[in-house]
Amino acid sequence: MDNKFTNTRLLDKYIINANNINIDIEILSKEEKSVPIYIVSITNISDTTKIVLEKIREEFISKLGIEELEHSKEDIDNLRIKFTHSITKLIDKYFPQSDEKTKATLINYLLEENLGLGKIEILLKDSNLEEVVINNHSEPVWVYHKKFGWLETNIKMHTEARIRHYATMIGRDVNKEITMLNPLMDAHLLNGDRVNATLVPISTKGNTITIRRFAEDPWTITKFIEGGTISISAAALIWLGIQNELSMMIAGGTGSGKTSMLNVITNFFPPNQRIISIEDTRELQLPKDLHWVPMETRLPNPEGKGGVTMLDLLVNSLRMRPDRIVVGEIRRKEEAQVLMEAMHTGHSVYATIHANNAEETITRLTNPPIEIPKPMLASLSLILVQNRNRRTGKRRTLQIAEVDSKGDARILMQLNAQKDVLEKVEESENLIKTISLYTGMSKEQIVADLKQKQAILSWMLRNNIHDINQIGSIMAKYYTGRLKINM
Repeated sequence: MDNKFTNTRLLDKYIINANNINIDIEILSKEEKSVPIYIVSITNISDTTKIVLEKIREEFISKLGIEELEHSKEDIDNLRIKFTHSITKLIDKYFPQSDEKTKATLINYLLEENLGLGKIEILLKDSNLEEVVINNHSEPVWVYHKKFGWLETNIKMHTEARIRHYATMIGRDVNKEITMLNPLMDAHLLNGDRVNATLVPISTKGNTITIRRFAEDPWTITKFIEGGTISISAAALIWLGIQNELSMMIAGGTGSGKTSMLNVITNFFPPNQRIISIEDTRELQLPKDLHWVPMETRLPNPEGKGGVTMLDLLVNSLRMRPDRIVVGEIRRKEEAQVLMEAMHTGHSVYATIHANNAEETITRLTNPPIEIPKPMLASLSLILVQNRNRRTGKRRTLQIAEVDSKGDARILMQLNAQKDVLEKVEESENLIKTISLYTGMSKEQIVADLKQKQAILSWMLRNNIHDINQIGSIMAKYYTGRLKINM
């Protein structure tokens, strides 16, 4: 479909609602632009009204003072109640003929501009976005769209002071602060979105804010299969390993989908086992019927006290009688040692690590700074590698490998990038041997079990079962022998 401009093409269009304000979203491809443009249009507030609202906002801020707003000790709900009263007076002054619904819309708009993140709040209401990025006030805000990758928006910050104000407000809500003495901040919004902020002169072009969205509708195995991230046969192989309590490491580069895949494989956990998850920032979402205890690290306070590290939580988790331990990311030797010890003592462990392929995963684990003795890796059964093609934005499972008794990786499945297909490379040896040892199943029985799992996954796809709790319910019925489906 062609837009009214001959060099412009409409890629997508949809409507979102932010605090009773209707927002039109258009994604346009323009010849003169190297990336598509994400256009935000507020449909039920006219341009003239916006000009008046900006005047009201300036009058409100001049009376209050931005410093008082940033350093107020009141929580956000109390501030909203307090400022709603003040803003309502100004709305009555400038829009005396407005009905109650229109007033409520205008008040919400002004509250978000002053107490929230302004137009950034609009972007955070779009479930299609994974990242929202402010680089400085002279460039447009950028977003990472699930379907179209990086997009330039038609939203700009007016000043560097406004960016800093937003960073300060975010930090204030979670008892963090960003100042010239502490110009870096890692925090998260109350809804779980992760936020990183930096100030000039640390970021030389301007103040920055990077927001990584917390998925409201988490990735599931059927979504991954349907989107081409992984094949049905590969998913069945992972399910087989998880059912038989084999430990797994998920590797990949930044933004490759490691944490999403970690979340996806938990779809296969049985309901009668205790699961402990450990993360720096809470991102995992498991089916509601699982016996799951999520835990999160904590940074020390400005005096250097009160910090809780991943190592602290790992050691503590072993005293909580876990059947499965899920770890956000392994970075240090001590953490890896505790995980390996957990594997050797009979716990099933699942974690992510930064590495680009299976061989590099072994290298990272056995060399500084992690430096695990290679023979210890035999307790790690599977390595799953995620990859993101930065040109196309596609996330794919690159490799699935088993780990042999010497601690070496043996590739079982590998992505054929040209065909965009995950292909079988080798027959499993160690995996089949381990499952046979502990279950007594023959190779033929294991192959039949894999086929049954593929059939169940295919049935779930045919029936559009994508919800995490629906999948959790199906898995519970499968493990208890109550699953009755027409395959």
